[in-house]
Amino acid sequence: MNTVRDTRRATGAGRTGRRTGRLAATLLTAALAAGGLTVAAAPAAHAAASDVVAKLPISSFSALAVDSVHQRVYVADSNLGSYDNKGLVAVYDFSGERVTTLTTQRHVSGLALNADATTLYVGGREGMLKYDTATHQPQGGLSLSTDTCGRSVALAGGTVYYTSSYTNYVSECEGSLTYLNSYHADNTAQVTGWQDYGRLQLEAGPGDRLLMGQPLGSKAPNPFLAVYDASGQTLVRTAGRRFADADGKGAQNLKDMAFSADGSKVAVADAAAGTRLLDSADLSDAATGYPALPSGASASAVAFSGDGKYLARGASATGATPDLLLSPADPGDATAPLEFVFEGSLDGDRVAPRGMEWSADGSRLFAVTTNTVGNQYWLHIVQPPAVQYDTRFTGGLTHSPAQAVAGEALAVRGRLELDGPAPTEPLKVTATRTDAAGTHELGTTTVKADGTFTVLDEPDLVGDATYTVSFLGDLTHRPATDVTHTVSVGRAGSSIALTAPAEASMSTGVHLTGTFTAQGKALPERAVLKVERTDRLGTGTLSSVTVAADGTFTIDDLPRTRRDTTYTVSWPGDDLHTGATASATVRVTR
Repeated sequence: MNTVRDTRRATGAGRTGRRTGRLAATLLTAALAAGGLTVAAAPAAHAAASDVVAKLPISSFSALAVDSVHQRVYVADSNLGSYDNKGLVAVYDFSGERVTTLTTQRHVSGLALNADATTLYVGGREGMLKYDTATHQPQGGLSLSTDTCGRSVALAGGTVYYTSSYTNYVSECEGSLTYLNSYHADNTAQVTGWQDYGRLQLEAGPGDRLLMGQPLGSKAPNPFLAVYDASGQTLVRTAGRRFADADGKGAQNLKDMAFSADGSKVAVADAAAGTRLLDSADLSDAATGYPALPSGASASAVAFSGDGKYLARGASATGATPDLLLSPADPGDATAPLEFVFEGSLDGDRVAPRGMEWSADGSRLFAVTTNTVGNQYWLHIVQPPAVQYDTRFTGGLTHSPAQAVAGEALAVRGRLELDGPAPTEPLKVTATRTDAAGTHELGTTTVKADGTFTVLDEPDLVGDATYTVSFLGDLTHRPATDVTHTVSVGRAGSSIALTAPAEASMSTGVHLTGTFTAQGKALPERAVLKVERTDRLGTGTLSSVTVAADGTFTIDDLPRTRRDTTYTVSWPGDDLHTGATASATVRVTR
């Protein structure tokens, strides 16, 4: 997909830069629709989404939590590696300003908020910590067994679930045994009995669901994904799946996972397979999945908006390949995504694993990005425009040249009109050609500032060809109703130029030269020309002549009688080309 880019610059001093963002805006249709005044204007592209960026005061990252009640964003610095490392949770408001910083004596990792967002739970090295979200003051907690590898924390069914793993060295965490336990309101902890190897990850979902995923590791060559019912006192697994086939291929490489807003689906950011979409009831593949990430992008994060409208997919990518894609959550909605490319000291270079969360109303996406090395981090607050305006194709489509022929260039022209704001970048329309062989994608075409566009094609079949042009919409414009145009495609022409002497003798013979030309699609083989001679004795067929690679040919003949002799050279044509003929008369002497 072609991307649309704006030059981005941080403004002002301090922690926060505000800018439009580098993005390709084709997130569309009613996914971002809202009512609003329609203002007539020239054909327009999108108004860029708001992208506020704060440089985070951390050198590592472990968790992100969003409090939509108090409009706070919590980012935890994992800071693993040493017993003496301090813990840090940076707190921001929804405009990207840092509110405060929570510090602890030992490293922290997972974060979770209770249902009414009054309490923040923080997974610490030696226990579970609690903070009042209104005052950010500590509210005690519970001492737990030492956790060397970092806890994943999630609140499901009113209970806080956390992982715990102990090793001598952080380097051993990928193969260590990790336990899943629960922390209750009465300040007690319970062992659930569920355990496995590696840094197990947790994610809560609607309907008292809990999702646990196992990253790929030396002791987990075919890691699992599992859904639990957390509504009762006992955690009950309702679905589980591993992904490798009989040959051990296809195992998931889990980076992130998320429930859809209604809990019916699970999306998995799989570095090996891209974005998996699964039915939460049994973790089978959903009937309709999401399109593949752009070539060169490896899945790193995934998040559904709480209002059920959007899906955010984070990636690790380089150069101009998108690192973040925002799409309608409905996989059946084929509208193109809004794409962000992050690169350099203003943005970070990729979305961090598990580094995305939405506000509850879906109006903001919070994304943590990191540099290539992984020792610097940024918080992006993306707020897409809410209003969409109408679009339409006007005047139908036309084509030139008037007579289309197979194998030759054809231009199909039209005009797109849009209401709303003036464009900041050119729009794109897509086109297809449908003929006897089926439907063919013709790619995208840029719309000029005056709304006109030209689709270039080279039809390769004789007969009717129907061109369909579509505009899928963008952040501020709804899709247009497709426009179609049928063209009658004829056979390309061919011609023969024949040169002969005015006079020749029966003794020396006749030498003729010529050139054969076929327009349109190249012939699969060299043309073979029929040669006839007509004299006073009648008409006869001579040996056929094969045209040379450069289109030339020669004919040599010994006439059988005196007086005028006419030579006729012809080609019958084929499925894509009309036939051609040429004649020349020579006065033959003795």
